Amino acid sequence: MLTKVASPFVKVVERYLPDPYIFVLLLTLVVFAAAMGIEGQSPIQIIEYWGNGLWGLLSFSMQMLLVLVSGYMLASTPVVKIALNRLASLASSAPKAIVLVSVVSLAASWLNWGFGLVVGALFAKALARHVEVDYRLLVASAYSGFVVWHGGLAGSVPLTIATPGHFTADQIGVIATSETIFAAFNLVLVAMLFVAVPLINRLMLPTREKSVIVPASRLEDDKLPEVANKRPADKLENSVLLAQLIGLSGLAYLAMHFFKGGSLNLNIVNGLFMFLAIVLHGTPRALLHSLQQAIKGSAGIVIQFPFYAGIMAVMVQSGLAHSMSQWLISFASAESLPVWSFISAGIVNVFVPSGGGQWAVQAPVVLPAALALGADVNRVAMGVAWGDAWTNLVQPFWALPVLAIAGLKAKDIMGFCVVQLVLTGVIIGGVLYWV
Repeated sequence: MLTKVASPFVKVVERYLPDPYIFVLLLTLVVFAAAMGIEGQSPIQIIEYWGNGLWGLLSFSMQMLLVLVSGYMLASTPVVKIALNRLASLASSAPKAIVLVSVVSLAASWLNWGFGLVVGALFAKALARHVEVDYRLLVASAYSGFVVWHGGLAGSVPLTIATPGHFTADQIGVIATSETIFAAFNLVLVAMLFVAVPLINRLMLPTREKSVIVPASRLEDDKLPEVANKRPADKLENSVLLAQLIGLSGLAYLAMHFFKGGSLNLNIVNGLFMFLAIVLHGTPRALLHSLQQAIKGSAGIVIQFPFYAGIMAVMVQSGLAHSMSQWLISFASAESLPVWSFISAGIVNVFVPSGGGQWAVQAPVVLPAALALGADVNRVAMGVAWGDAWTNLVQPFWALPVLAIAGLKAKDIMGFCVVQLVLTGVIIGGVLYWV
C-alpha cells in the first residue's frame, strides 16, 4: 500500500534534494532573508550575527563528533560485528530484513543516538550481504530508527534539565529522568513507535522488479591490513596489555562516577563508548584502523556544524527563532502546548539540527509559556525533544554518517523518510496530547 505512496516522494527527492552541504548553504541564505524580512534586521547586522556565531559551538561540535566516532568504533568491534552478522542470518527474506533492521536501529538509537546511527548502517550492510532487498529502503529503515533517540537514554533535553545547575534551573528546577525519559507517556510513545516504524517500512517495500539491489561484493567491510610485528613500535601498536590497562582504567573511573551518584551526560556517554571500544578492539592498532573509518563518516560535522552554529546565532540574536515559536504557541492551551512545542521544535530543527542547541533556542520561549498556562513542564520539554527527533527524518545532516557507511546519497533514502515523517508525526502528536 505505502509503496505507491512513497514512490512519488522518492522520485521528487532523488531529483531535487541537494547534497547536505548545499542544503546548509541554502538554509543560511533563507535565514538571512527571513531575519531581514520578518525581523527588520539590516544585512550588516545579520552578517555580524552570523560571523560571530560560526565558532560558538566548537566544544559542542567536538562532543557530537566524539559521539559518532566513539559509536562507530564500538559498533565496529569484532564482538558487535559478530552479533550483527548472526542477527542478519535470521532474515530469510526482504520483508524480514526490513523489519529486523528497523527494530535493531530503534533499540540502538534509544540507548545512544550515535551508536544507533552506526549500528543501523552496519547492520543494513550485513543484511544486504545475506538477502536480496531494496538497498535504499533498507538504509532508510536503518535511519528511521533514529526517530526515538531524544526519548531515550542519551536525549539532550531530558539529560540537560536533569543536571544540577542547568541554564533554566531557576525557572523549573531539576527534573529527574523519571519524569521525562521514564515517564509513562514517553514509554508509551516509544513502545508505539517500536511497532509503527517497522510496519511502515515493511509496507513501503517495492516489488522485486522495482527494487535496487546492491551486490554483496560491494558491501564488504574494510579489513585490518596485516603488518609485520618486528619493530618495537609494531609491538606497542599490537599490545593487548597496553590497550586493556587504559581501557579498563577508563571503565573503572566511570564505575566510580556512577557509584558516587554521578549523572549521565554527553561526556560520560562518550567516555563509556570510547573505553568499551578500546577494550573490545583488543589492540591500539585495531582501534586506530576503526577510527580512520569513523572519521570518514563524520566529515560532514566538521564542515557543516560551523554553518549551523551561524544559522542558530542569526535566528536567536535577530529574534527570528523567538518569533517562530511565539507565533505557534500564542494560541495554545495548557493541554495543547506540548503538541505546539513539538510542532515548533520540528520546524526549528530544520534550521538548527542540534538537540542541545535547539533547547537553548526554545527554552526561553516555551518554559515561560508553560508556567503562564499552567501546562505540564515535563511534557512540554519532551515535546521539544520529540520535535527535534521527528524532523531529523528529513534533515539530512544526521544522516551523513549512515550514508557514508552505506555508500549512498541523501536523495536515495529521503523519499521513504518523508512517509515516515507524516505517519510518525501523527503518532507523536497524539500521544503528547491524549496520553
